[in-house]
Amino acid sequence: MPSVATLDPKLKHQLLQTLLESRHGDLREESLNRQGKGHFHVSGRGHEALAAISRQLAPGDYLAPYYRDRGLVLGRGVTTRQLALDYMAKRASSSGGRQMPSHYSYRELNIWSVPTPTGAQLLPACGMAWGMQLDGKPNLVVTTVGDAATRQGDFYEAVCFAQERKLPLLLIVEDNGFGISTPTARMTPKALSILNEEQWRTVEGWDVEQVHAAGEQAIADIRAGRGPVLLWVKLERLSSHTSSDDQAIYRSKEELAHLAERDPLQLLKQQLIAEGELTEEAFAQLDQEVKERVRRDYAEAERAENPVANELEVNVASPPAALDEQVLQPGRYRMGDVINLTLRAGLDANPDRVIFGEDVEDPKGGVFRLTQRLSTDFPGQVFNSPLAESTILGVACGLASYGKRPVFELQFIDFIYPGWNQLVTNLATLRWRTFGKWTCPAVIYAPYGAYLPGGSLWHSQANESAIAHFPGINVVVPSTPEDAAGLLWTAMHAEDPVIFLAPKHLLWAERAVEDPVLSVPIGQARRRTEGRDVTVIAWGNTMEKALEAVVALGGEVSVELIDLRTIVPWDHETVEESVRKTGRVVVVQEDTENCSVGQMIISHLTGRPDVWNRLQSPPILVSKGNVMIGYNPVYEYAALPDTPRIVEAVRRAMAGTVERNEAAPTARAQTAPVSASAPAAVAVAKAMPAARRDIEIQVPIMGEGIRAARIVALHKQPGDRVNLDDTLCEVETDKAVYPIEAAFAGVLKEWRVAADATVEIGQTIAMLTADEPVAVQAVAAAAPAPVPPAHPSLQQLQRTPAAAAPVVTAKGTLREPALPAAITRRLSHNGAQPAYAARHRTGAASARRRRRQAGRARLFAVTDAGVVGVPRDGGASGLPLHHQQGGPDPGAGGFRPRDCRGA
Repeated sequence: MPSVATLDPKLKHQLLQTLLESRHGDLREESLNRQGKGHFHVSGRGHEALAAISRQLAPGDYLAPYYRDRGLVLGRGVTTRQLALDYMAKRASSSGGRQMPSHYSYRELNIWSVPTPTGAQLLPACGMAWGMQLDGKPNLVVTTVGDAATRQGDFYEAVCFAQERKLPLLLIVEDNGFGISTPTARMTPKALSILNEEQWRTVEGWDVEQVHAAGEQAIADIRAGRGPVLLWVKLERLSSHTSSDDQAIYRSKEELAHLAERDPLQLLKQQLIAEGELTEEAFAQLDQEVKERVRRDYAEAERAENPVANELEVNVASPPAALDEQVLQPGRYRMGDVINLTLRAGLDANPDRVIFGEDVEDPKGGVFRLTQRLSTDFPGQVFNSPLAESTILGVACGLASYGKRPVFELQFIDFIYPGWNQLVTNLATLRWRTFGKWTCPAVIYAPYGAYLPGGSLWHSQANESAIAHFPGINVVVPSTPEDAAGLLWTAMHAEDPVIFLAPKHLLWAERAVEDPVLSVPIGQARRRTEGRDVTVIAWGNTMEKALEAVVALGGEVSVELIDLRTIVPWDHETVEESVRKTGRVVVVQEDTENCSVGQMIISHLTGRPDVWNRLQSPPILVSKGNVMIGYNPVYEYAALPDTPRIVEAVRRAMAGTVERNEAAPTARAQTAPVSASAPAAVAVAKAMPAARRDIEIQVPIMGEGIRAARIVALHKQPGDRVNLDDTLCEVETDKAVYPIEAAFAGVLKEWRVAADATVEIGQTIAMLTADEPVAVQAVAAAAPAPVPPAHPSLQQLQRTPAAAAPVVTAKGTLREPALPAAITRRLSHNGAQPAYAARHRTGAASARRRRRQAGRARLFAVTDAGVVGVPRDGGASGLPLHHQQGGPDPGAGGFRPRDCRGA
């Protein structure tokens, strides 16, 4: 596309200032990194001309950028002050210090949070655009991605979904020719002729006027309802990939020498001068003004407050919805039917609720018939999806971020893994990584589990533990029709993602419900039977087996049976209360034994002294072993917990005893390892006593795993004047050559190393006499002992070395920072920061307490290993006749082998 002079001089000057501000922000961060005042930097140099597009957006438009879009977000209205807070990872930053720099997120400007995994923002952008389309709004979404990320599957899924739905989406590929160090000229889908060239418009991204013209035409086409516009913007990456990279290693000197020829800032400047709209003198003055303003913004951000440690868990998830509503009348119900009825009620109650999944529209109504007649009665709210789980999950996230209420179906939970990136990258983390500014109130429901022969590996998984591993996701598993209705209704009103797992073996078992069906709180277990001898905990399909075991035991054992119902968050209080009463516990699960929910529950119980002291026998886990589900029913039922195995486990619990060793040796203290996993080269200046002006210059942390470097060159000699940001020397690692810059102005006093010497990270290499005395960091007064965390899992956090002091936080409980010494030193130079010190219990009572805790830590939970993989009587005669107990009715949508995943 040729350059077209379409911009008036005033707009050109405004764009020139935005490009200058972006450029100086990048240069300031690069300099601060070399001074030890930052952790990491991603440069947008060469990509700044895209500001010409964001300046044309309306307030209701959305932006889903990637990490090289500094110019784009500045054009949208973000300030350098905000970017500086993000760079310094301060408490007032857009993420509260939780995201890396250049991971833009500004809810007030509709700029969606940048995820690090490349291309992960594209499908959520499609979800936002779909929400606008469903609302009939004249707005659009702009989303960007680097050229290397166009090989990601999400890129293709996003392009397909946008084209299929004719979404109001502007998708921009920023092609700078590299994926870190790998040239992409021969590997992008454009280079390989995979893409439809007629659908893509090519733009020279170093030409600001051309970018503006392309953006103007694209935005006009989208607002006119012509569907998505796809721009392939050719750019030049004027800097290394990040501060941990050195492109001089893999790009030739000749190539680097010609980069300035495609510098959008210099080209715009030259154009304005050639047109008589700017002089060299005026540009120099503007350049200096912007540079000083940027420096002031970063200096102020450096002095801003750091995050506080006791806010670590703030906005992992919101409090569960507190509902007390009737969902259904009393009656006889099957779980599959009530799911349909509850979905219907949800669609009727809220027009923003949307159902989307494979085959969910009529006449199929889902492979399990869970959505029968819903698309007929709610045609604007129920839609078939492509066979693409990443699309289902990613679009759900974007639609929820926009303000809709997605309730999306996966045909089987086994198929969640193609969408795993969206689940763990976006749905799980969005609230936490944006400090609650962006949220994802989405429900993903799916048939789950085995006990229904013919499913084999990919129709029979119980994988709740894999999903539950990631903070930020609620996981629920009902075992009765009334709980399915109550939990689904609550999930549809939650403010965080909920994974609703419907045990497919129980979908068509009819059950009489005598009382009105009410909403069920997430995180609340249910006592199915009262007992005094042993607590049995189960959920999902295993509840049926546990109930059969209670009947089989008769009056032999008094069993308290608890239906957990919610995996995350699980009901600690009900389970603890029951186990304290009975003194024995058996956990029954369908999932694989390794790293499972059952192990989590047992670990929690044995870690609590008030529970441990009441245990009369070791906890027992009845579980599927570390095997898969086979197609032949002999394999399936050999693997799964059954009634006889649960009965045997209960009897074993009644026969067992616990021996406690109160004189166990004291456990070794757990301390945090000193880590060099930190950003690129930073010079750490260590303050000497306040009466002195001499400052130590130390070798900075320069990347993951780097322990030493070689001095390449000394740029200053003793007695030389040193200004702020001057390069003192250069060091070389196996990754790159890094300049070490001065964080103080003064005179170089002496070198303590010579050129070509090998130095270690943290080693003092020079002394600098500062112009002004440098004060010693104040040490905070001793703080009271911390309040124990609410959950024992928090006690697993790394502890600070003994020389550090506690963070005194503004409010809430006190938590010790889990920071390596190198990072603690770095934070100590950021202005008014809290000091650190360790706290240790002393005295004989504390020593006895530690010995008791150490003894408990050595005890273990017994796994029912003997029940894994043992078929009864070696044949099929022992298979449960589940069809006689309300099994699936093929005519009503039960499992049939041909209802496998579509081809």
